[in-house]
Amino acid sequence: MIPIKNKKKSLEVTVEEMTNFALNYVEKFAPSKQQLRTYLLKKYLTSRTPNIKKNDVSNLIDIVLEDLEKSKFINDKFYSESKAKSLIQRGSSINKIRNYLINKGVGEKYIKNTIEQIKDKNEDQDFFSAIKICKKKRIGPSRQEDNRPLFYKKDIGVLARSGFDFEVSRRVMDLDKDEYLKIINLL
Repeated sequence: MIPIKNKKKSLEVTVEEMTNFALNYVEKFAPSKQQLRTYLLKKYLTSRTPNIKKNDVSNLIDIVLEDLEKSKFINDKFYSESKAKSLIQRGSSINKIRNYLINKGVGEKYIKNTIEQIKDKNEDQDFFSAIKICKKKRIGPSRQEDNRPLFYKKDIGVLARSGFDFEVSRRVMDLDKDEYLKIINLL
């Protein structure tokens, strides 16, 4: 058996590897810039590259991310808009969308623009999202009429944990069954 010598990787080879890892990750997951930075940092800090320091890895990651942004492989504006759209379709509140984007490391200006776009398209988005949650979880107006008063506090709690404020939750909970069914048919 021939022993394999540890060849020291040059920085150019490391940048190429890092770019390939980043492109593979972007292809699979469509991440935000911060998610990609975290992935690459974990990837290279756990690997055993003997001659590369942590500061060098961080600088290389910044170079790769800038290159991917210039070539439009990653775009936080697009990421925030697409994630917000998918979360709205699931019935998430504006507060939940904002917190989700903050946790994913999206910039504040992109989050603000996305939230403004949501409010411009539909000023009462939280109300309709709360109705979607009621339908999905069978709470509030989707319950049988005789059970609604018994579960009122529990249903308000479910809506609060979903990110809706008290006023929106109360408006949804006070809907008649007929109005609720009309709104559901429109959605």
